[in-house]
Amino acid sequence: MEMILAVLYREFRIRTTSPVWMFFDLFMPLIYLLMFGVGLDRAMSGGVGQFGGEMSYQSFFLAGVLSMACFGIAINTSYGFFVDRENGIFYEFLTYPMTRGEFLVGKIVFNCLLAVVQSALTLSVGTLVLDIDIRWQYAWFAASGIVVGTAGWFFFLTILALRIHRNDIFNTVLNVAYFVLMFASSMFYPVDSMPAWLRTISLMNPLTWHTDVLRFATIGIGNVETIILEAVAFGVFLLVSFWFAVRTLQHAVIK
Repeated sequence: MEMILAVLYREFRIRTTSPVWMFFDLFMPLIYLLMFGVGLDRAMSGGVGQFGGEMSYQSFFLAGVLSMACFGIAINTSYGFFVDRENGIFYEFLTYPMTRGEFLVGKIVFNCLLAVVQSALTLSVGTLVLDIDIRWQYAWFAASGIVVGTAGWFFFLTILALRIHRNDIFNTVLNVAYFVLMFASSMFYPVDSMPAWLRTISLMNPLTWHTDVLRFATIGIGNVETIILEAVAFGVFLLVSFWFAVRTLQHAVIK
């Protein structure tokens, strides 16, 4: 536990060195919601049909914004491996008396807490300013989804960051993958409205699973059986990603 706290403290110091960086970390999801959610809500005056009912687009898009924010924090954290490799601290860290799992958990714990805070800010403003009907009784479920989602994507992206040694290639792969994952998901539009081929891809997309769980946890929309299945599937995705990330980290020491 001491080693995890030490790595956590380092992540905290890195994040708090730039007030501008912290501002964007905390308020960027809210900016997305206000810019795209409100704008598209006015363009789609009929609302979004979901499970036999209608809702405003900003209500529907809220979970997508939260899911996008978790992915963004995971990107920033995983990219830190390139910086650490360049200045040599990465390999020095791996000589410390801690397990590879402790190292990875320590790197993501602070960022998971950051994700929860930014999500709380977004939900609060969504309720007070945009009049989104948040299901606050599910707040614990939403917080859990934020933490698990951020950690899951970080472990997945860590595999890529450790295997790809050029940051330009990493950024290219990441941007292409994010583009495909984002638009082949339920982040921007309901899965039911997609063409059959795209719907099939979306249903197998972990970003859809995460977004659907957060949509249920925030505004109560979704089929309970489906949400449970998607939550379990994302949990498996997290565990598999963590296992491969630890294995990749061990391989980095051998090299």
